[in-house]
Amino acid sequence: MAEGLADEGNLPGPRISRVYGEWAKGGWGALLTDTCQENGTPAIAQICHSGRQSPRGAGERGLFGKTIAPSAVPLNIGNGFIATFIRDLVFGTPKAMSQSDIDCVITQFVDCARILAQCGFSGIEIHAAHGYLLSQFLSPRINTRQDSYGGSAERRARIVIEIINRIRSTVPKTFCVGIKLNSADHDTTNFEDTMAQIRLFHATGVDFLEISGGTYEDPAMMGRGLREEVSNAKSQSTESREAFFLDFAKEARKRFPELILLLTGGFRTRRGIETVLKDGVCDLVCIGRPAVLRPNFPLLIMDETYSEQEAKVVFSKVPVPFLARLLKMRMLGGGAETKYFREQIHRIAAGNIPQAP
Repeated sequence: MAEGLADEGNLPGPRISRVYGEWAKGGWGALLTDTCQENGTPAIAQICHSGRQSPRGAGERGLFGKTIAPSAVPLNIGNGFIATFIRDLVFGTPKAMSQSDIDCVITQFVDCARILAQCGFSGIEIHAAHGYLLSQFLSPRINTRQDSYGGSAERRARIVIEIINRIRSTVPKTFCVGIKLNSADHDTTNFEDTMAQIRLFHATGVDFLEISGGTYEDPAMMGRGLREEVSNAKSQSTESREAFFLDFAKEARKRFPELILLLTGGFRTRRGIETVLKDGVCDLVCIGRPAVLRPNFPLLIMDETYSEQEAKVVFSKVPVPFLARLLKMRMLGGGAETKYFREQIHRIAAGNIPQAP
């Protein structure tokens, strides 16, 4: 859902205003409360640092400048010489962050939140999922540090906790602060670590937790992850298949019943959304790609004059490039999906109708 529509100087201009104007007319935010609607849909900005998932030459970094990460662990985008060559060419090996690097990143997150509050945003969501920098710190596979920012689930979460606490001390009390995290499978050793980290974030007083999943290496958020390769011998309901990260959300709800949960990934139908909300699995659902193909999706699913068959946005996956199929690189498949939907957002910005893949 990266729109790539910034004007010169990385500032928002008329193209991005047109896209968000179409979404505003489409009723997004109407699933909150009447009070929110009386005052206009609240805008919450997602703030993120790419870390080792930043390609060469991105931003103000030169082509030979190193990315930063908690540890010098490069991306694993596939096996074999060609995959390694592409990884080294596009991303390189990151530099393990020093204390001054960590302090700088914390300050950047805090400054970003402060500026957004001053600009009139209602809150921020700290992106600590999808393999970006904060997600890298939380992961024992990527964060191999043995200092105060690594070595245990609690220490790996320290940078996020420091960011949350410093933002809280900087922005107004009414400013919303949420966090986005990757889910973890029940059968992996890091499941309990993830739950321990959620407990720590909850203790800081975050306003909500969004559950997602996937990374550049394993793009589950695009429906391109490892789970896609697992046998479907077990029958599942349509609603279960529709929500990518449903099982994890159920467990998080059980352990943290008072925490406001947002669930994202795979929602396409009114029935699927109603099911998870009525079952109490989460408080809110997040919609990504259907919002591009149908900017008025909320109005569609809430208008009961539309049947269940009509109240959905179902579409095919973007075709996987030949090279991705040949090299079995899931990252290229996820990249194709992102590129396609970015192009559709650009169509909206130009006043055209988006097209399904």
